[in-house]
Amino acid sequence: MIKRAGFTLIELIVVILILGILAAIAAPRFVNLTSQARASALNGLRAAVSSAYTLANALQTAQGLTSSASISMEGTTVTMTNGYPTADVPGIGSAVHIDTSTYSSSGSAPITFTLSGAPATCSFTYAAATAAGAAPVVGAAVTAPSC
Repeated sequence: MIKRAGFTLIELIVVILILGILAAIAAPRFVNLTSQARASALNGLRAAVSSAYTLANALQTAQGLTSSASISMEGTTVTMTNGYPTADVPGIGSAVHIDTSTYSSSGSAPITFTLSGAPATCSFTYAAATAAGAAPVVGAAVTAPSC
């Protein structure tokens, strides 16, 4: 009697069927990861903008400068108004040091930050402080429905 090793055709079909079922169940869970990653990246940039304007304000205050005097952060000049960075590239754009290959901005007030390669709806805005003692307004990150 010859002893054969290996799988029968039925066993192979059952394994392929099980893998197909698993793929059909798991695939939709992984399809949505791109939008979740974009939303997380946008929220990270929003936190960086909030930290940058807070640090710029603290630096200006610590140096005893007037509320409209420009400051230097890591060798970069940051334009200020009312104690916070202005809502343009020389202001908050310089304070944040964003990577332009990943993020982009409208460049004008109020400045809109978006993820490069993402839909334009995947964004948030930064509006400069309107009066002394008032903080800038960082809008909520718009991440739904197509971010």
